Amino acid sequence: MKPVCVLGNGQLGRMLRQAGEPLGISVFPVGLDAEPEAVPYQQSVITAEIERWPETPLTKELARHNAFINRDIFPRLADRFPQKSLFDSLNLSTAPWALLDSPDQWPELFATLGDFLIVKRRTGGYDGRGQWRVRPGDEKDLPTEIYGECIVEQGIPFDSEVSVIGARSQSGESVFYPITHNLHQDGILRTSVAFPDANPVQQQQAQSMLSAVMNELGYVGVMAMECFVVGDKLLINEIAPRVHNSGHWTQNGASISQFELHLRAILNLPMPAPEVFSPAVMVNLIGTEVNNDWLNLPLVHLHWYDKEVRPVRKVGHLNLTHTDCLKLKDSLDSLIPMLPNEYKSGIEWAKTKLDWYSRQ
Repeated sequence: MKPVCVLGNGQLGRMLRQAGEPLGISVFPVGLDAEPEAVPYQQSVITAEIERWPETPLTKELARHNAFINRDIFPRLADRFPQKSLFDSLNLSTAPWALLDSPDQWPELFATLGDFLIVKRRTGGYDGRGQWRVRPGDEKDLPTEIYGECIVEQGIPFDSEVSVIGARSQSGESVFYPITHNLHQDGILRTSVAFPDANPVQQQQAQSMLSAVMNELGYVGVMAMECFVVGDKLLINEIAPRVHNSGHWTQNGASISQFELHLRAILNLPMPAPEVFSPAVMVNLIGTEVNNDWLNLPLVHLHWYDKEVRPVRKVGHLNLTHTDCLKLKDSLDSLIPMLPNEYKSGIEWAKTKLDWYSRQ
């Protein structure tokens, strides 16, 4: 089995390495500043846990590597301008948008896109960073250096947020996980809930849109697509050409995790559709110290990234899964006093999703 080098050595690379171990796949997450001679990339398949990277001796060397899967796709999707242009070219629904090149555009932007706009940096912005909410009059407070570096979108009064994670093989076949329901606070994913049986119309719509993107690009591996739900319609917010935070529940809630599925795809291994047998909840741990008391709860699976704990930094996640929604809710209730108060609203939101599912 060929080894795999992952460009980036954060938690996603770490979890790819963990997923490779049972299959006998050696996975090497490598930092961007690593010396090329220290990285076993010559005979490896190359993937990445990030969409955008600076030019370093290592990245320059990898840019010439023919086994760098999706090598030419990453820079295209790391920039919101070509990403949104791709959606438009494929007639996929997304929030109306425009390039933001000059302060002189604001009267026309408010006239055409409405009075509530979202400004997003074309590259580098994530987890709510590099984004501004703008109403008439707010534009004068924006940093002057953003012009020419951003897009602006119509603010969407969405009903909820979902994501779908799929994977495409080298032969062009795709498999998908059920839609994940997501709660963001301050632009950061706090909680995800997934069910074995997704709304079939919504699921088919999401799969069709993500398939269109993956097929157009000739993409291989796992890709995530985040969407706004507006009535019975999905609007694409953005896509990520990699394993994704909203798919972490698959580690304990699916027969094949998103990390193993990605390795299977890029190594041309069998790639059956993952089975999901029970509801699953993922709680992101953000700027929170580890608490061994979590392990007293039998449904809790702790995934700790062993990173320095800092405010708004993702340092781990908790997965819970069970066929009985009442037992899941009981475990979530038990978690509340073990976590800082800001987690309570996300856990209560997850419980309402479980109640909804129980009534179906």
